[in-house]
Amino acid sequence: MAKNRFSSGDGPSQRQLRVGELIRRTLSDVLLRGDVHDPDLNKISITVGEVRTSPDLKVATVYVAPLGGTLGGETAEAMLAALRRHSGELRHHVAKAMTLKYAPDLRFRMDETFDRLDETRRLFSDETVQRDIAAKDEDEGDED
Repeated sequence: MAKNRFSSGDGPSQRQLRVGELIRRTLSDVLLRGDVHDPDLNKISITVGEVRTSPDLKVATVYVAPLGGTLGGETAEAMLAALRRHSGELRHHVAKAMTLKYAPDLRFRMDETFDRLDETRRLFSDETVQRDIAAKDEDEGDED
């Protein structure tokens, strides 16, 4: 039976990962240099955390966050709106830097990884969780 070439399998292919990383680097450089002439966009330092591409490499989801942590809801939405407003120009910069048949359509989302990491750290520092972890370690030590 023929394998579907767009099957999701266990995760992204090596090509998807490689192209995603190249797009991430290109966008980071463009935003760092301020190649997009928009005062709203240039006054915020933006971190491009990750880029996930579709199996056909025609759509790239770009996860962004302001450098140094989260912004207020309105400011974060303004940052996303500015990126979406200039997605055509950013797509042009990506296409110029890469040798792909199609320039991927860029879709911007807030990167919430750091927020989840903070929540995980907060949970692990809770004294109830610490007590449970210590009790589990003691139980494992008794079995030896």
